[in-house]
Amino acid sequence: MTQPMPSNKLAKNTLLLAAAAIGFAQTVLFAILAPLGREIGLIEVQIGAIISCSSLTLFLISPLWGRASDRWGRRKVLLIGLFGYSAGTLVFAGVFQAALLGFLAPLAALTLLIITRVGNATVMAAVSPSASAYMADITTVEERVKGMGALGAATNIGSILGPAIGGLLASISLLTPLYFSVGVTVAVAVLAMFSLPVLPRPNHTSLPKKLKYTDPRIFPLIVAGVLLFMGFAIVQQTIAFRFQDTFALNSTDTAKIVGFSLMISAASALLVQMLLIPRLKLRPFTLLRLSMPIMMVAFAILASGDTKFQFMSAMCVLGLGLGIAGPGFMAGVSVAVSSDEQGAVAGIAGACPPLGFAVGPLLGSYLYAIDASLPYWFSFSCYLLVFFFTLKFKTRH
Repeated sequence: MTQPMPSNKLAKNTLLLAAAAIGFAQTVLFAILAPLGREIGLIEVQIGAIISCSSLTLFLISPLWGRASDRWGRRKVLLIGLFGYSAGTLVFAGVFQAALLGFLAPLAALTLLIITRVGNATVMAAVSPSASAYMADITTVEERVKGMGALGAATNIGSILGPAIGGLLASISLLTPLYFSVGVTVAVAVLAMFSLPVLPRPNHTSLPKKLKYTDPRIFPLIVAGVLLFMGFAIVQQTIAFRFQDTFALNSTDTAKIVGFSLMISAASALLVQMLLIPRLKLRPFTLLRLSMPIMMVAFAILASGDTKFQFMSAMCVLGLGLGIAGPGFMAGVSVAVSSDEQGAVAGIAGACPPLGFAVGPLLGSYLYAIDASLPYWFSFSCYLLVFFFTLKFKTRH
């Protein structure tokens, strides 16, 4: 039964809390995964494989959840994602706990970690497309950039709190941040269950439309989006190795400094999305064009720097660029299609970060094993190609 519709403000605030909770949970993991993996005897490429396998799952499943939100409703799919993510993270943390206690050999632990993380990703994939499609349903085309920017800002608020709180909790144990993140996502899921309104179904009786990644209306943005997130995934996967090896840090200190660097990056993105994006009257593709040179500077600093200040500055600059690029990408794909395709396009757009993260961590770990600066020069080259691509491509968005 459909609930009475309250104001859009309540719905938007609930969506923003859900986005913040996921941002919190994801950045907690990235801050501790590398030192945790090394603690149980995994090498860099194996640690990268955990993220790559789960991200590939997100890429394959996200479009299905997007279309499911057209058919079942945004609220139901969002709740599946939030509760499923909480349960999956608890199991994932349990496997790590068993390995740390010596009950699992490294190879067995790696196998179980990949299996549990893939299962977690299967339901977690429901969150992004359902939240984005819900936001699209309750905003006009003119408000779309602002609405998607608000979702990005909420995610970044969670991304700021995640590393900050996670770094503190890592002093208790490296797994404490994961258990704490479970409590956060469960709390937000319960809140959403009671406060998020059920939207009226679209007035069409046919099955939700299917979109292809190669649809000419969105294909240029999809290419840019995949490469955008692949470069960022390379940084997130290798930055812990970079700090630990450059400054000879132990696992706990590595988790703390990586958490702080991710917090700086997310705070920079949040600053841009709160103060700059709402005031800019630029088309989505133009935002992507502006962001690429900024992030290329960050990659160059990460590749050539050798001090903590340089690495922290690079993460700040990277956040500034991502704060511009994220809303441009999400709004661009949304305004490119019709209103009854919002769930489908949200699913495709939601699959771009996982595809980037399916390739980025494994590739970044492999390149890092060859040379510590190589992942960042590779990302620099990819973003340079995207920059020229956005300059050449003519679009109405």
